[in-house]
Amino acid sequence: MATIYDVAKAAGVSPKTVSRVLNGDAPVNAKTREAVTKAIDLLGYVPSQAARMMRSNRSGLIGLITGAISQAPEPAAPSGKPDLLIVQGVQQKMAENGKILMIADTGGRSDSVPMLARTFAQHRVEGLIYIADHHSRVDIDLGSVDCPMMLVNCFDAAATPSVLPDDFTGEKQLVEQLLQAGHRRIGFLTLDPIMPATPLRLDGYKAAHEAAGLTPDPDLVRQGFSKRSEDGQDLLIEALEQLLGLGNPPTVICCGNDEMAMRVYGLLRSRGLRVPEDISVAGYDDHRSISVMLHPQLTTVTLPYTEMGHSAAQNLLDMIGGKAPAPGGPTLVRGPVVWRSSVTDRTTLQS
Repeated sequence: MATIYDVAKAAGVSPKTVSRVLNGDAPVNAKTREAVTKAIDLLGYVPSQAARMMRSNRSGLIGLITGAISQAPEPAAPSGKPDLLIVQGVQQKMAENGKILMIADTGGRSDSVPMLARTFAQHRVEGLIYIADHHSRVDIDLGSVDCPMMLVNCFDAAATPSVLPDDFTGEKQLVEQLLQAGHRRIGFLTLDPIMPATPLRLDGYKAAHEAAGLTPDPDLVRQGFSKRSEDGQDLLIEALEQLLGLGNPPTVICCGNDEMAMRVYGLLRSRGLRVPEDISVAGYDDHRSISVMLHPQLTTVTLPYTEMGHSAAQNLLDMIGGKAPAPGGPTLVRGPVVWRSSVTDRTTLQS
């Protein structure tokens, strides 16, 4: 295997000059640079990455911690893996910028994160990313890594730079479009209130009504899912019965996620109600394995997981380059409303 000394001898220069060409850390005239480059190509010389890392203090490595691999669903499972899409978004951006992504999986154990972070520190990563499987508050110790850090799909009490979905705007835009389609009685089956996304989406639901000069009816909002319930289906059935039993029931039901919407489809059909002829349904997430497979296809809001990965990667690269994190809290990434055939346009019915 050729060494730097072999290259220097072939090019007729000193090893120090070869080092200057390789590292670009000192001026070298064009003729000398060409001679060194030709000698490198002729000899097939490969520089020592470890040595270059020590000189430049840049490893080119980015650490990423996730549970997306070990917690991937069974092939027949109906829902996607958002954190895996975030990983793909990070990988795309890092590859574009010549960085190598090192991925470690938690194995479903949050207590493994500090150990994984220390391992990355030993490999001298330039930055570290932690990805949660849903919008959540986390309490993890990443203090052993002395490098820029980024949280994705989660946040912590220490105000570590983070990237989150814009749940408020997503629900607001959905309800605005439902109002534009002539719906005035909009039901909302929420996720568990302890989940950070739930109050944000509820605020968006209310804000859309208020912007249209309407007072949202509190009877139209019911909890349809609980993280603590042993039988979430019973809670959903009860919540749906309450909505349908109102003297003035909703013309459309917004569901906390696409999986809930899928269950609502079945419950409505068991009552002899057709979607969207008798009642419209909308979801949230745009998990394609659900939203485009349902009949009729589901109107929903996209959770922009790939874009969140892009944003997190770019923010981390900026921090590595010396740019301070943007003030004002987490970076929020918006996803569009995807309008499909599960919602009736009542303005055409009224004309």
